[in-house]
Amino acid sequence: MVFATVGLAGFVLTLGGLAFVRVYDNQLIRQTEMELLTQGAVITEVYRAMLAEQVGSRDYGKPRTAKWPFPIPDDQRLRPILPSLRASDEPLPSDDTPPRSLVPGEPLALDVGQRLRPVLENVRAATLAGIRVVDAGGVVVSGSGMDLMGASLANRPEVKQALHGLPTSVLRRRHSEPEDTPLASLSRDTGIRVSVALPVIQGERVWGAVVLARTPMTFTKALYSDRWNLTATGLVLLSALALMSLAAATLLGRPVRALVRQTRAIAASAPEGFEPMARPVVAELAELSESLAGMASALRDRNQYIRSFAANVSHEFKTPLASIQGAVELLRDSADAMTPEQRSRFLSNVDADAKRLTRLVQRLLELARADSMTATPASVELGPLLKALVARSDAAGLAKVDLGPVPEGLTVALPAEVMDDVLWQLITNAGQHGGADVQVSLSVETSSTGATHVVVRDTGPGISEANRARIFDAFFTTARARGGTGLGLTISQSMLRAFGASLELRPAQPPNPGAAFAVAAPPASTQRK
Repeated sequence: MVFATVGLAGFVLTLGGLAFVRVYDNQLIRQTEMELLTQGAVITEVYRAMLAEQVGSRDYGKPRTAKWPFPIPDDQRLRPILPSLRASDEPLPSDDTPPRSLVPGEPLALDVGQRLRPVLENVRAATLAGIRVVDAGGVVVSGSGMDLMGASLANRPEVKQALHGLPTSVLRRRHSEPEDTPLASLSRDTGIRVSVALPVIQGERVWGAVVLARTPMTFTKALYSDRWNLTATGLVLLSALALMSLAAATLLGRPVRALVRQTRAIAASAPEGFEPMARPVVAELAELSESLAGMASALRDRNQYIRSFAANVSHEFKTPLASIQGAVELLRDSADAMTPEQRSRFLSNVDADAKRLTRLVQRLLELARADSMTATPASVELGPLLKALVARSDAAGLAKVDLGPVPEGLTVALPAEVMDDVLWQLITNAGQHGGADVQVSLSVETSSTGATHVVVRDTGPGISEANRARIFDAFFTTARARGGTGLGLTISQSMLRAFGASLELRPAQPPNPGAAFAVAAPPASTQRK
């Protein structure tokens, strides 16, 4: 979102800047056009009033053939003239020196134009606009200069439209001049000129037209003329941008620095590295911090497990290896002095310790496989599997197993071999710890969450309170003398965990003190993928 916002902001600013330049160019052109329209409207009215005194009631000029191009309000006395030019309009050729008219100007128009010329010259001196007044035939009868007197402007498009009664504004090309270059000069060095032609209308007749021309202000000179205000505004905007950038850098930089500190704390095993950072601001950084904290905690727990596991393995291997080494040394040093019974006893001890080491290695391999087991979709029907376990226990002579009622077709989301191994481990544990007369019962329960619990309960002496807390620890066993490795329940837990199942130690049910375990398995329909 941050990068998208920055990119969008850059796009909007670029587009806005281009649009501003274009709109500003349009505004400069329309400002010049509006100035010319305002001057022209006054001059047109003055010329019409002066000419009306000379014309009187005579039928003067020519009929008006064009409708007023702008909407006329309800008040019929109003006749608005609105600017219409745009910077994108195609400019006409430059207004080169027009040809001399073959027909002289209308006498009344010439007389009025002669009296109006001083006013036009004063207006030009103040506004720098070129002003020409033409009669109904398009002949120049007055102006702000004498250079075009008697020339014909009738062929110019804007003048043609004005002589039909239609006010017209056009853009014309302009030749650049050497004095246009300095920014501080009054001359406007744009390549176009605004030309406005306003008809002189009396009733429904056109008595002539007033033509005005002026070069619009260029964008560069407009900026130069307003440079101090623009500089102040720019400084304010830059300050605001700097403050916004500083705020954004603070908001983003602080959590990034906190994230760096967290990674360094993790590397140094400092406690603060295992907690997500506070107030991360950005959701992605919060998620990354939580992931780092979770990963660090998992690695720490795994490291502690490996250390404890390595220490336990070392301890479990050290005892039988020391026994084997001691027996071998005795046999090597005193074998000839020993009786056959003594040698046989020592060799039996070596054999028993070697078998114990073999069982430990085998169980460790099983634990490794259980820890790395990958869950694949599988299910098993409980009824046949539990009946097979009862028959197997009877055949092995381990313990008498009673099977409670099992719902027909009940299926759990566990592989058959995993369920079989775990339940068989619980049955053999009951036989090892419960004695020769121990009895085992298998029952099936269904919880409110839909999970199925297979309960294995025996009638043995049970598990003491001190041992209940350590029953699932690796290498913990109370049957070491009988060959126990203390890894059976740990392996069972690891296998079940891979499939979203669990192994629980349940409390004893008086008056029976025996041990009770439950395998909690999800139903087949909710198996983890």
